[in-house]
Amino acid sequence: MSRLKLSGFNNLRKLLSFSFYDFVVATDEDDRKSYAAYLNERYAAARVRALLERIADIIDAEVLASSEQDYDPYGASALLLLSDEAGSGAAPAWASSVRMHLDKSHIAAHTYPDFAHPEGILGFRVDIELSTCGEISPLRSLDEIFRFFDTDVVVIDYLVRGYTRAEDGSHVFMDHEVPSIARFIDPEILAQFERVERALPAAHTWQLKLLRTRIDPSEYFAPGKPVDEVQLQGVLDEMAAVYRGL
Repeated sequence: MSRLKLSGFNNLRKLLSFSFYDFVVATDEDDRKSYAAYLNERYAAARVRALLERIADIIDAEVLASSEQDYDPYGASALLLLSDEAGSGAAPAWASSVRMHLDKSHIAAHTYPDFAHPEGILGFRVDIELSTCGEISPLRSLDEIFRFFDTDVVVIDYLVRGYTRAEDGSHVFMDHEVPSIARFIDPEILAQFERVERALPAAHTWQLKLLRTRIDPSEYFAPGKPVDEVQLQGVLDEMAAVYRGL
């Protein structure tokens, strides 16, 4: 797609939304408490916020404000309000004092542990929504996010909404090329997963679903616990059920 010359502020909204799911086996209450402690440390609100700040840096966005919250007994949230004109060069000089009013960009992350499985399969989900309004695309952040989260099932949705205008006044509904979401992910990461892709380019909508197939069985059990093949199969069945049901 050739580069278009736009007039004024580019207010196309680009929304990248994804959910990561991770699973382990808890053979007893100690395993359950150990996994909860791991989640509270590994995915504490401050660490999640630091990841969001790294994403903002990758996509050349300026952080205007941030907030974070840990929950009892587990779970966390973090939110950044962004100006995505910071690195694009598209904003006029006078706009620096009103960026918050021009932009409606943000990154939000929420974690959701699930300890209710009747056979002791513990789950963890994190939802991240990255919404930008300007010249940049949030798809550039995907590799960094994959490297931060341990994940067995992934669902990624990408939408472009709204319109801006070209210099001749005509509508512009899409300002960048998206052959697929997978094209923006490191092939070494993709090789670990089975995948299903859906695309509606005319509706500016794409989806990618991933199911981990390259696994280390010991990672699904507490450190020092032997691998139980029956329980391992239960985890794999749970992963497949979530993958099919999403």
